[in-house]
Amino acid sequence: MLKILYASCPIMLWFITVAELCFTYLLFSRYAKTKNLIFLLSGLICVGLTYDALALALGCFMTESAVFLAISRLRYVFHGGLIPLIFLICAYALDFKGFWKTAAWIITGVLIALGIADGCIRQLGVANVAGICRYISVSAPAWAEIVNSLLTFGTVIPMMIAGIVVWVKQKTPHLFLSAFLMFAFSGLGAACLELMFYISMYGELLMALFLMLYADKKVNVAK
Repeated sequence: MLKILYASCPIMLWFITVAELCFTYLLFSRYAKTKNLIFLLSGLICVGLTYDALALALGCFMTESAVFLAISRLRYVFHGGLIPLIFLICAYALDFKGFWKTAAWIITGVLIALGIADGCIRQLGVANVAGICRYISVSAPAWAEIVNSLLTFGTVIPMMIAGIVVWVKQKTPHLFLSAFLMFAFSGLGAACLELMFYISMYGELLMALFLMLYADKKVNVAK
């Protein structure tokens, strides 16, 4: 199984990139037609996921350089700046109003600022796995590690909780599946730490798919 994963990594990174790019296009197309914010938020998250996949796929033929470092740095900045939008998706999925809606926007804004700062200050180093050259995080201040942990686990877990509530009230499992599958594939990646970045990308792909399916369902129900 590991041999298959190692061998498939380069070509599948490009497949994931193209698939996520398609989801991004579809979400922004839906936003252009409906002006519904949930499509815009989901599309922006997919921008981050697509760029993440692209930066890794470029490692198939790019090597250590100032240009590749800049490309990879932007990957961390996008992650920190766009992943917090999950909180807003949860807020809109749960139909937050008044104080709670305002609080969700404020919390998201603060996390975006911290996430971007984390992406800018984090020290990166080169790693080579399965024929892929990529820049990984090698060190960061304590506050940045806290922010990174919050963005990694502090977004997907609330999204799963919101997804359960939505599943019960709106009779659709898509939001829950979006978060759960992302979480599950990250857990599977822990079984092979060297390929964790690759295995977890399948979770990101499914996250993007089910985000789009949920947004479609949410908007159709609201009509």
